[in-house]
Amino acid sequence: MLAFVLRRLGTAIPTLFVIATLSFGLLHAAPGGPFDSDKEMLPEIRASIEAAFHLDEPVWRQYVRYLGQLVRGDLGPSFQYRNTSVNELIAQGLPIDLTVGGLALAFALLVGLPLGAVAALNRGSAWDRVALGVSLLGISVPVYVIAPVLVLVFAVTLQWLPAGGWDGGSPRQLVLPVLALAAPYTAIIARLSRASLVDVLDAPYIRTARAKGLPWSTVVLRHASRPALLPVVSYLGPAAVGVITGSIVIETVFSLPGVGRFFVAGAFNRDYTLVMGVTLLYGVLIVLANLVADLCYALLDPRVRLR
Repeated sequence: MLAFVLRRLGTAIPTLFVIATLSFGLLHAAPGGPFDSDKEMLPEIRASIEAAFHLDEPVWRQYVRYLGQLVRGDLGPSFQYRNTSVNELIAQGLPIDLTVGGLALAFALLVGLPLGAVAALNRGSAWDRVALGVSLLGISVPVYVIAPVLVLVFAVTLQWLPAGGWDGGSPRQLVLPVLALAAPYTAIIARLSRASLVDVLDAPYIRTARAKGLPWSTVVLRHASRPALLPVVSYLGPAAVGVITGSIVIETVFSLPGVGRFFVAGAFNRDYTLVMGVTLLYGVLIVLANLVADLCYALLDPRVRLR
């Protein structure tokens, strides 16, 4: 197990190197610069600012300098947020994304798995049709529609919950963004778990277990639940990254100061280091989430060997 983890982490280094290289090349190849604006700037002032951020150097030298900073764990200074490093901006926004995303993923699992199981155990019934309809609605309606509707109903009309803001992460502030972010993932997990459980319940070994006289609850919980979870576990890798990094729409609608808003602001203002830092962060999260999903997959299915 340890050797597998170390090997996967070792292969992640070239992946992150390619991500850093591509993001650096694409951003520097795009027209414009971080200090271009409608207001004219004196050439002396522009030259002084570019020299302070080493933008007056050749691109290859900037690239080598950036790689050297990455090795030390330094993502560089932000061009837009003066006197603030990219590390500090990520440290400000990432805990918010982790909180909202983690709660959204937990909600999606706690609701989606039972919903899918109920639908699979009652195939063709009204419960099955209702579960499929609800999951289809969650997949079809985009987040940029769900979020404003939740605000309109629960914040404006009923006035039960605040419409937005962070306020230190109080529970009342978290309810609406968590529900809006979790809706599509809940629907997908419900459909995946239903389809997987239906396939497992039709397997020959399940019929054999029932023929031996085992109680139906024992068959489902001990023999069918673990293999039925495998597709869900495979989906949890990208899903975890999606909810943890958050949604730009969620952060905008509910005024959350997460990493996504910094990323958008950096893209509009050509803040090279900020965009590259957030892109690299997303790459690290994807690698780690997929690694955890692979480990969970091996624990659920003894046929998988981490060699």
